[in-house]
Amino acid sequence: MRFLIVNVLLTLVWAVVTGSFTLHNLALGFLIGALSLVLVRERLPASLHRVRPVKVLLLAGLFFKELTLSAIKVAVMVLRPNMRLRPGIFAFPLTITRDFEITLLANLITLTPGTLSVDVSDDRKMLYVHALDCHDPAAERRAISSGFERRIREAFPA
Repeated sequence: MRFLIVNVLLTLVWAVVTGSFTLHNLALGFLIGALSLVLVRERLPASLHRVRPVKVLLLAGLFFKELTLSAIKVAVMVLRPNMRLRPGIFAFPLTITRDFEITLLANLITLTPGTLSVDVSDDRKMLYVHALDCHDPAAERRAISSGFERRIREAFPA
């Protein structure tokens, strides 16, 4: 059942990325998703087989919400006559530990306008993030921790 749910999600992602919701394209996305799941299923750690599909949808919803809000925020910053930006890099202490989770978090941060994941410490306890407007690094840390990181922990329990 989870295989089918995850494959349907992959099919929808395929349709969004390709920009086509035709029956042929959805069928192609479904086949590619199924093939991908079959190929990677054996290589995934056992802990990743415990994916919570509803929580993954909530994570995706949070990402699209943050994507929209950040795009608007960056557009407003850029269109102001006097840009009062304070770019900077801050260290974000990670509470997630698996490579998959850290990679997912780093990618979600990078895909959100105005932020960019720069590096992960060698001990994988810190993620360094560049922010276009870093006037309050503590608020940025709280937002990531209570947003993306919390949703990742919920969607992919250990």
